[in-house]
Amino acid sequence: MKTFLTCAVFILSFLFFESSILSNIYFLPVVPDLLLLFTLYISIQKGCAQGETVGFFSGLLLDFVSAAPLGLNALLRTIIGFIAGLFHLTIGTTGIVTPMILGVVATFAKVLFTFFISFFFPGVVLTYEFFSMTFLFECIFNGLLAPVLFFVFSKIQIIALVKVSSVSEIRD
Repeated sequence: MKTFLTCAVFILSFLFFESSILSNIYFLPVVPDLLLLFTLYISIQKGCAQGETVGFFSGLLLDFVSAAPLGLNALLRTIIGFIAGLFHLTIGTTGIVTPMILGVVATFAKVLFTFFISFFFPGVVLTYEFFSMTFLFECIFNGLLAPVLFFVFSKIQIIALVKVSSVSEIRD
């Protein structure tokens, strides 16, 4: 129950921060996807089921406050939560480089899945261009924020799985 409430607080906080504050800062070229990074962390730490759940509910709430078709972000984040959950306890979330790579890969996956879904709903789903500045800046922002957020999440014992310095200690 504590994990559920903590995840709900994080989801609502990030949703508010993204939609109300970051989206109104005019010198930011894009809004970093904090909800995606939270879904990614929970998926890797807790597994597929919780990753899918966090992804679904964060995406659904994001659908309510955005102009995206209802269910689009929920579907994208559920898929990303499932795929990231497949790497439960096999990828370490400590350090700087690994979370940075995970943040960029998750952003790339979100754009790739959006592009794929747009084939089924042309004209309804807006896609990124892979070689645009918007996509580049979102990858950079998510990549730079991932190590910071993963560090903060690891200090919160309710959402962190275990308190170890690396995944290799779990295997031993």
